[in-house]
Amino acid sequence: MSKTTTLSEWIETLPADGRYTFTRAEAEAASGASFVAVQTALRRLKKKGRIVTPWRGYYVFVPPEHRAAGAPPPSWFIDDLMEHCGRKYYVGLLSAAALHGAGHQQPMLFQVFADKTTPSMAAGRARIKIYSSHHVDRAATVEIQTETGSMIVGSPETIAFDLVRFPQEAGFWSNVATVLLELADKLSPGQLVSTAEARKLSDSQRLGFLLSAIEKEHLAEPLAKWLSKRRTTIIPLRRDRPKNSHDVDARFRMIPNEELELDL
Repeated sequence: MSKTTTLSEWIETLPADGRYTFTRAEAEAASGASFVAVQTALRRLKKKGRIVTPWRGYYVFVPPEHRAAGAPPPSWFIDDLMEHCGRKYYVGLLSAAALHGAGHQQPMLFQVFADKTTPSMAAGRARIKIYSSHHVDRAATVEIQTETGSMIVGSPETIAFDLVRFPQEAGFWSNVATVLLELADKLSPGQLVSTAEARKLSDSQRLGFLLSAIEKEHLAEPLAKWLSKRRTTIIPLRRDRPKNSHDVDARFRMIPNEELELDL
């Protein structure tokens, strides 16, 4: 940055290089100004809606077309943000399902799994919900191109297991079943079984039961065969409801204590 260029002008040049993010240290180095002067300038730009700060010391430039929303979409910067935070990650749950073409209802949150506990964040109107998971290192993922680069997204099979693991974060069981129905064409029977090896048996039971309930037997049956060779216990679909007075699904050893209503 030349001596005649202001910090604001330097930030405005970033998109020309395909960048929309920067750190406070980069701003200080580019401006050559004092820490206090840079902080003052950044606060002023933030107040004007020119930049947003989802993480301390990390800034996102807000182009004019996104200033009404307060920030560009999280997909523009999530990969860079997670690298800055030192986190391995993947986009998951309903956010990932939508990227794979499933989920006719757009999620209110941008949902991300990270390998370390990380506070959730906000960038303008966008809310980035981060879930800690020890599966991040081993989870099957795909790289999806974004407007500014790429981001890591859970594979369809990873999404399916995460949906049954976190039903409350996916609109509960009827919505989980709806999303699975929309995702079914992307699911591989073999990959489902491979993913089951690293997940809890109860997750496989619930997923298999739901796949059978939505009449996707080519996906449910391989899980049923895999489970038949393992020691499972009878479990309820919904943990917070009574187990009594419900017939047990013998194949998946499931108590269907919630009626599923597909929203299509």
